[in-house]
Order: sequence, then structure tokens, then C-alpha cells
Amino acid sequence: MRILLLSRYDRLGSSSRVRSFQYLDLLRNAGWDVVVRPLLSDDYIERLYTSRRQNLIEVARRYVSRVRTLVDARNYDLIWIEREVLPWVPGVLERSLLPGGVPYVVDFDDAVFHRYDKHASPVVRAVLGSKIDELMRGAAAVIVGNEYLQDRALTAGARHVEILPTVVDLTRYRVDKAADRAWPVIGWIGSPATQQFLDKISPALVELRRKHHFKVILIGTDGKALPSLEHETVNWSEDTEAESIRMLDIGIMPLPDDSFAKGKCGYKLIQYMACGLPVVASPVGMNCSLIKHGKNGYLAQTNAEWVEALDALLSNCALRAEMGVHGRYLVEQHYSLVIAGPELLRILTAASSL
Repeated sequence: MRILLLSRYDRLGSSSRVRSFQYLDLLRNAGWDVVVRPLLSDDYIERLYTSRRQNLIEVARRYVSRVRTLVDARNYDLIWIEREVLPWVPGVLERSLLPGGVPYVVDFDDAVFHRYDKHASPVVRAVLGSKIDELMRGAAAVIVGNEYLQDRALTAGARHVEILPTVVDLTRYRVDKAADRAWPVIGWIGSPATQQFLDKISPALVELRRKHHFKVILIGTDGKALPSLEHETVNWSEDTEAESIRMLDIGIMPLPDDSFAKGKCGYKLIQYMACGLPVVASPVGMNCSLIKHGKNGYLAQTNAEWVEALDALLSNCALRAEMGVHGRYLVEQHYSLVIAGPELLRILTAASSL
């Protein structure tokens, strides 16, 4: 069986890395021949995260390459699409490029449809607002990371929808014995594209500094986050991300309460809990499913709630350890690659026979 994987990004793109690339060995060991054709290169991601102007000629070349890939796509048994085929291209043209007779699966870990249906331009909303829904309707299966995305797929008329949460490979994430640090460490992992969400909790961290000694470590930022608070930054890499998270004692995930955030799949929280950390996060979307309030972490919305939750964890090392155990157990039972891998194989196998 041959699968054409049309990923959004190459290795630097987190969505592509965790939603498809980490499954490739499993699929190939099961006898699938998976051919990977990313749309956007690592250079695109690097430019995006460093606020450099995109090389539009290179982006155009990548679009042309994807069209050429689709011309030869009749030779495959299944097409596996991450999010969409060609971003910002009208749905009627996008679907015309997909070969008839070859089933396709589309995967979402983000509310990408809101980039179009909630766009400020009425022209974009009119031309592109329904393109993702149309792609979902034609899919043999729609794979989504949470219930918010599932509801959208069902409303769009998708014939088969499966929830497959974003997961981690637990062989890469271990739990270390609690470090004997002079000061506990509050930490965050992400990218320059999402570091703006840290502004939500900056006042709480400033207030906590009046009572506690603690460090703040930010993994993957460009150094512009939390300008009013002393903190350390750590460069992100795929090889060292789990090791970097183990430098922390508490993991945080602030989010705005909006439609885009409701589509997120809580990957940060899963990473923290995989390393045995207690977590504090905004009560938005998937976060509410991952956090059992008071057991593996806290949900905090207001500034006072953030202060209260972090104060409790900063004050009690034993509480941090206990919550970390519960978080790790949750990941082992529901959010690990060994659990999700067979499920993905089942979904793709069924879709390929339609």
C-alpha cells in the first residue's frame, strides 16, 4: 500500500512533526510505503520565527512542486493531507487537483478554518470561508485532535470523523527525580508565534516574585517575551526539547479564550506531564480535558487564580511531585505514541479501502 503524505511543513514544523512524522516508522513497519512531500520548507519556518521576509519566489516554487506532485498522485492508494492542500487557494481549484478515485484523509490539530471564515476581509470570507468544510466533506476520513475540531467536521458534513489526540513518544520523555534546586522553576515551551500569550500571566508572575524566589525559563522564544520580568531563554531543538522541559518544576500554558485557541490540542501540557511536571493553564478548549483540577494541575483564568495556583505549587514540593505522578499516568494511558499509533494505522487502512 502506498501513501502520499502532503504535510504542511518539514521537520521544523511542530504540527507536521507530531501529527504525522513521528508515526512514519510504525506505518512503514506495518508494510506501508509512505512518500512525504512537505509544502513549506524549514527555511520558511526559520524566516517566520525570526520575523524575516519570506522568499516569495521559493514559496511559489513550492506551490508549483505540490501541483506537480498531485499530477502523479493517481499512483497512490491513499493521500494523507495535513490541514489543506494549498493554503489561500480557493477550494474549487484545490479539490480539482486531487485525483479522482484516490481516497484522501485530512488531519487537523488546529482551527485552520477560522483563518478564512473569521478573516477581517469580507472578500476572503466569501471566497475561502467554506474551503476547509468542502475539503472535509470529500474526505474518506477526517482526523481531528479534539472535540472542537470534531464538531466543526461533523457540521461541515464529513462522512467519517475520528478524534486522534496529539501525543508524545514516551521513550523520549522520562521523569527525573526531583532536582535539588535552590529555586523552583516555572517554564513554558513554544515558539515566537505563540509567545504573545505569556503577556496574560506577566502580572501574576510579577506579583509572585514579592513572595517567592523562583526562576522563569522560556523554551523556544525569540527573546522578546515577558519584557517586564527577568527570565532565561533556552533555544529549542527537536533533539533537546524533552531535556529542556526536565529543567522545569512547573509547566504553564496561558491561552486567550477565543475560537482559534479552542482548536488547539494542548501539546505543551502533554509534554510537561510526560516529564512528570504539574501544570497550570487557561481553561480553554482541550486544556479542560487534560487537566484534572487539583489532581495533575490547575486551571486558572483570572490573575488571582494564576497567582493562587502557582503560589500553591511554589510553596509545596511534595504537591508538585504528586501532581506530576498523576500527569505522567494520564499521558501513559491516553496520550502516548504506543496508544495512538495503532489507532492511526486502523484509520488509514480503513480509508484506503473506500
